[in-house]
Amino acid sequence: MAFKIISKDTRTAARTGLLETKNGIIETPVFMPVGTIGTVKSLSPFEIYDEGFKIMLSNTYHLFLRPGTGVIEKFGSLRNFTGYKGSILTDSGGFQIFSLAKFAKIKDEGVEFMSHIDGETHFFTPERVIEIQQTLDSDIMMQLDVFSGPDTKREKAEKDLETTLKWAEKSIAAKNAGESVHLSSESKTAAKNGRLLFLITQGNFFEDLREKSARIMSGMDADGYAIGGLAVGETKEVMLKMLEISASELPENKPRYLMGVGTPSDIVNAVSLGVDM
Repeated sequence: MAFKIISKDTRTAARTGLLETKNGIIETPVFMPVGTIGTVKSLSPFEIYDEGFKIMLSNTYHLFLRPGTGVIEKFGSLRNFTGYKGSILTDSGGFQIFSLAKFAKIKDEGVEFMSHIDGETHFFTPERVIEIQQTLDSDIMMQLDVFSGPDTKREKAEKDLETTLKWAEKSIAAKNAGESVHLSSESKTAAKNGRLLFLITQGNFFEDLREKSARIMSGMDADGYAIGGLAVGETKEVMLKMLEISASELPENKPRYLMGVGTPSDIVNAVSLGVDM
């Protein structure tokens, strides 16, 4: 049981469920506190867990830059590094690369960017991002995607979506292969021990691209699906319309994660449209 629906609302698309990770069972719908670099501001890892939050969110981009995956690897996992007892979902960092990093350049193989901390140049491929998340020993890993902003022209939105779809396939292959060739045999074995991979639907604010993204990704072998690229300055009406289109095309038997949203009203509206996380 990776995900099991327990009940459904008769008036909306809302549902309750159970999501099983290698470190626990999470009741959905669930709000994930944000611990970008492994810590939630003003709360200790023990307080977060004791308050009932069995999963938190961290960020691959930020953790890669500071403290660095080498430091975390010495502790065995991000959970050990933080002291948090629950499950951890790590966002891939795609949004941060395009919003924080300087001079991000998208290529077919990945994205080249300069660190917002020290200006050093790095190159993330879909495979490399999966490798980093497996080193972190994330419970739920996210694919590398291309985020396109609110004022993006259709031609670029189409190209960004095609890149995201290609990277989704590469991410699945990297996960199934037990990492890239750079990992040790021990790491490759560990990579197959229960980590989940979520794909990220995109499409900017074009209804047909949103539908296309969700439909194509639904045919891929993923453990769950995220809806990305929303809550970035558009109106609430537009956000909810894009969310509804995406959620309605995604498989009912897989968890749905709405990225970047956290206000109480947004959460209620998202849950009513079938979002689980």
